[in-house]
Amino acid sequence: MRHLFLFLLFAPILIGAQSTPNIIMIVVDDLGWKDLGFMGSEYYETPNLDQLAEKSIVFTQAYASAANCAPSRACLLSGQNTPRHGIYTVGPSERGKSANRKLIPTVNTTSLADEIVTFAELLQNKGYTTASMGKWHLGESPITQGFDLNVGGSKRGHPPTYFSPYRNPNLPDGPKGEYLTDRLTDEAIDFIAKNQQAPFFLYLPYFTIHTPLQGKDSLVAHYQNKGILGGQGRNPNYGAMVSTMDANIGRILQTIEELNLHNTLFIFTSDNGALAYLSSQAPLRAGKGSYYEGGIRVPLLFYWPARGWSPRAENTPVTNLDLYPTLIDLIALPKPEQVLDGISLTRLLELETKLPNRPLVWHFPIYLQAYRPGQDGSRDDLFRTRPGSVMRYGRWKLHEYFEDGGLELYNLKKDPGEQQNLATQ
Repeated sequence: MRHLFLFLLFAPILIGAQSTPNIIMIVVDDLGWKDLGFMGSEYYETPNLDQLAEKSIVFTQAYASAANCAPSRACLLSGQNTPRHGIYTVGPSERGKSANRKLIPTVNTTSLADEIVTFAELLQNKGYTTASMGKWHLGESPITQGFDLNVGGSKRGHPPTYFSPYRNPNLPDGPKGEYLTDRLTDEAIDFIAKNQQAPFFLYLPYFTIHTPLQGKDSLVAHYQNKGILGGQGRNPNYGAMVSTMDANIGRILQTIEELNLHNTLFIFTSDNGALAYLSSQAPLRAGKGSYYEGGIRVPLLFYWPARGWSPRAENTPVTNLDLYPTLIDLIALPKPEQVLDGISLTRLLELETKLPNRPLVWHFPIYLQAYRPGQDGSRDDLFRTRPGSVMRYGRWKLHEYFEDGGLELYNLKKDPGEQQNLATQ
């Protein structure tokens, strides 16, 4: 209690002394919770991120606020859960065959409304130079949502190709064969170098490792020789894309070090779980599009060298909705008038003070059809998920499905794979 009192007393002074750090937020597309060495993968090779994790606060029970890309990104940037902004999926909500749907799904919104204030707008208003480089997927352009610079972002959810020519109207082609992840990193490093004298916010939502699965030939060959390990390695292009992503993050970290930009807050996460048929997240069940753990559990780490946080693994359940209020606290930003559905993690980051137990809630009143029937780990073979809501509270996780009133209750501490339904007990 005394530590908390001292923090509240001196927090304005401490935060004020470093109130304008640079911020780099990397959001990888479709990267699974267990697709990194430091998260337990024995297959994918991620030496740069593994080394970074040793210096970071790593959240082992972090969640995306949706199981697929557009709603998760909308939640992240707006700080609001899906029913507030209305983005539940990509495109129409009537997914799968109509004969297999028993309910009329909620109408979906495909663009984040301009009247919603993103945390990028708060940073921009505070004097930050802001850039979005990579996947946007929340409308035509991030420029209307607080970003000064847009590189490659549009309403598209994935690239036509990872090799130049890119056929991307917001990204000029590079030399033939140039790799998209390398190019976005080149742009990011250039942005950092040009803006190192004033605070900047770099939002770097890599397209990788979303389909089409296209890796560099040398890395594809390397992963072909590794075979399959622990349910991972079913597609060597996937492994190659993970390794290229890791190498490019290493380049960014090296740039930060060379430019002596130690007052830089680095946040790394994913937008949702991996494709279950491509990369097993065992012991977690299912993958992208499902509200079992494999679909919504994601990697998350914070690194801020100038702040001196104690590196550690943190097992408090958190969600990407928490990043917006956390940035408000850490950067001393004015709070927007809109409702924010997450909470600040500042006490947890700064003082290692545990947060009170709270419910984490997901609402998904639409359908997502199966990718590979029988291989998705879903409730049934036709859909990755049907309309429903999910809540986690402490060790307990409750699913409710609206078509049949089905209830599933799991003790995640004993059963992280959600195999033993305790609802009837």
